[in-house]
Order: sequence, then structure tokens, then C-alpha cells
Amino acid sequence: MRTRPLKVALLGCGVVGSEVARIMTTHADDLAARIGAPVELAGVAVRRPSKVREGIDPALVTTDATALVKRGDIDVVVEVIGGIEPARSLITTAFEHGASVVSANKALLAQDGAALHAAADDHDADLYYEAAVAGAIPLIRPLRESLAGDKVNRVLGIVNGTTNFILDKMDSTGAGYQEALDEATALGFAEADPTADVEGFDAAAKAAILAGIAFHTRVRLDDVYREGMIEVTAADFASAKAMGCTIKLLAICERAADGGSVTARVHPAMIPLTHPLASVRGAYNAVFVESDAAGQLMFYGPGAGGAPTASAVLGDLVAVCRNKLSGATGPGDSAYTQLPVSPMGEVVTRYHISLDVADKPGVLAQVATVFAEHGVSIDTVRQQGRQDGGGDASLVVVTHRASDASLTGTVEALRNLDTVRGVASIMRVEGE
Repeated sequence: MRTRPLKVALLGCGVVGSEVARIMTTHADDLAARIGAPVELAGVAVRRPSKVREGIDPALVTTDATALVKRGDIDVVVEVIGGIEPARSLITTAFEHGASVVSANKALLAQDGAALHAAADDHDADLYYEAAVAGAIPLIRPLRESLAGDKVNRVLGIVNGTTNFILDKMDSTGAGYQEALDEATALGFAEADPTADVEGFDAAAKAAILAGIAFHTRVRLDDVYREGMIEVTAADFASAKAMGCTIKLLAICERAADGGSVTARVHPAMIPLTHPLASVRGAYNAVFVESDAAGQLMFYGPGAGGAPTASAVLGDLVAVCRNKLSGATGPGDSAYTQLPVSPMGEVVTRYHISLDVADKPGVLAQVATVFAEHGVSIDTVRQQGRQDGGGDASLVVVTHRASDASLTGTVEALRNLDTVRGVASIMRVEGE
């Protein structure tokens, strides 16, 4: 074993960073045995140096992250500060000064992954980011390496634990959205400002990363269609149960049937209770991968939290350190296909539409005509009068597969019918 340690700079020492530092210390001997050389925490960049950080030598703490990554003796930089800047500048500076990088920064990778990979290649450095998607679940490496000889056609997953906890609570207890969100916040599953989670921004960033790796093409955050879950109601869950379904916020990345394009989207969807993702409860994540040779694969586990995410970071650290010792680099950006990303209007799936309509003869015929005029075939229809005895009724239509553009045109035309009081909800049906 080499006696000179590999030196690691840690950028950020919050929930994840502190766990990384702890594991590096408590598992130092095991890590050294697995890598072939000891690893040494050479510096920790933080915003608040006065904060007590148990187990970390205060002499290692600095507020000058730039100076830390510019040190010529740093072998690996671990970036867990998040956000776009200064993370982007610090990572590129690390490459320029001979260090490889391990990151958990999904937002940055979704926005500028291609440029970061190019910078790493220019300096013969590694860029690893297993922790950026689905926490402790091994997902990036299987897609980049284990399935490198296969053709991945679809990635369908629950990649945000906060939203899954909320939707699971609504499903299992009948709670409303706000009640379920309040419980998630009290238990620490939701941030004080949950916008990034419940509006789908977090999941969209992960979808961009997954699509890019799975389909060997460049997919940026702006390419991902995003729809949040704040409008999902107890009535939607009741309709889902009537269909033998539940509701999940899904990240869906697909290759077109002709192989000429890809799509990436995040939105709530009904999925059958028989689908493996339907049984994913609480704050857990799961990703379902479909490929030509391997068939259907599912990856499941905790998708967030200090220790689980640190586990993924340390796995990358071991791999990068081994590469350093051998003088090699691992898999880089594989975007050789350069497939276009199709707009959401070209996505084809099934739909569940709930309408408030006048309770009188002929309404169903009018509604059916609108669907037919827009080329959307109806699978089932369910109508019932309102319990309050008013003059309106609830009409639920489930379609066969149709394009999103056709469905959008249908809904716009329905809103113009005098007999349609309102469109209560529109939900896609996936996983069939």
C-alpha cells in the first residue's frame, strides 16, 4: 500500500458534508485498504467558521474555498455546497489545479453538466456524481457502466422523497395536501420552503441527469417538462382508487419508438397498484429502468438524508481515488447520440379527466364529440350526480393513448362548451 495519503478537500460541511467527514474518519482504515492508500481530509470550506463541528480539526476549517481548491496537493475535491455559484467556479478551478471532483450537485449538473465534463476531460480529471440522484441508491454507476452495453429505452422513477411522503400520506390516510405537507415539515422530510420539491424542480434536475446518461445525449434542465403536485386532491386519489391505481410524482425519461428522439418530464401520474413503484412508501425513492437486453430493473432505497447521501459520495470517492492511483480516469460524458429532445406535446400516454358538467340529457354526447374531433379515443366514462343535489354532475373520462397536444386541444374545446362548468383535474396514467 502506498504510504503517502491522497488528500481530499471538502466543500460544505452541512448535513451531508459532516457525514462525509465522519465516515472518512471512522472508516479510515477500511477506506485505505479498499483504495490502496490512505485518504486524508486536508481542508474543509464553510461559510460559518465559528460553528462547532464535532470530529473535525478546527485547523482544517476555512472560509476561502477558492484557495483550498487551488492548493497543488489536493487530489480530490468533494463538493456538497449545492447551487450554481460558487460551486461551478470552484469545480472548474479544482480541475485546473489537478484535482478530480465528486459532487452531489444535481442543479448544477442538470444545467451545466456538459461544460463540467468537458473541463474534466481537458485536465484528465474525473467528475463523479452518484449522490446527485436518489441519495444512497446506486443508479448513476449502473446506468453509466453496468448497462453500457445495453440499450435503455425508459427510466421511470420516484426521485423525490418529500413528495412521495406527502402523496403516500394523502393516499393512506385521506389527508389533504396541506395537512400532509405540514406533517412532512414537522418530521423533517420537507424544507421550510418546499417549493423545489413540490413544484417538481428537484425531480426535473434529476430527470435531466438520468436522461442524459441513459440515452447518451445531452439533456438540460430546460428540456424537462415540469408540473408540480400541489393541485392533487383527495378526489383525485378517490378516482385513482376506483381505477385500481395510486398517484405518484414521477420522473419519466423515454426514447422514442423509432429511436430518433427522447423526452424527459416530471408530473403527477396515476399508476396501477400492480406496478412496483406503487408500493414505494414514505420518503423512499425508486427508479424503474427498461432496457433491451436486461429487461426491467428496479432500484430502491432512501433517496435523501445525511448518511445515505454520504454513502454515495464515499463510493465515488473510493472510485476516484483508485483512478488517481492507477493514473486513469473513469467514464466521462457519453453524449455521442446527440438526439433531439421532443416537446411535451409529442408525448403519448393515457389520461384521466374529471369534468364538472350540467346534469341533463345530451351532455355525454357533446363531450364525446369533442374528444372524437381531436382524435382522442375514450376508454371509459363514469358519471354521477352531485351529492348536494345541485344541477351539476361529475363526469370522469379515461382515454386510450393519445398525444399531449391532442389532449390539450380537447380540454380547451371542452372548456368552451356551455354544458361544461369546469375541468376539475387532468391526470396522466402511466405504468401500464
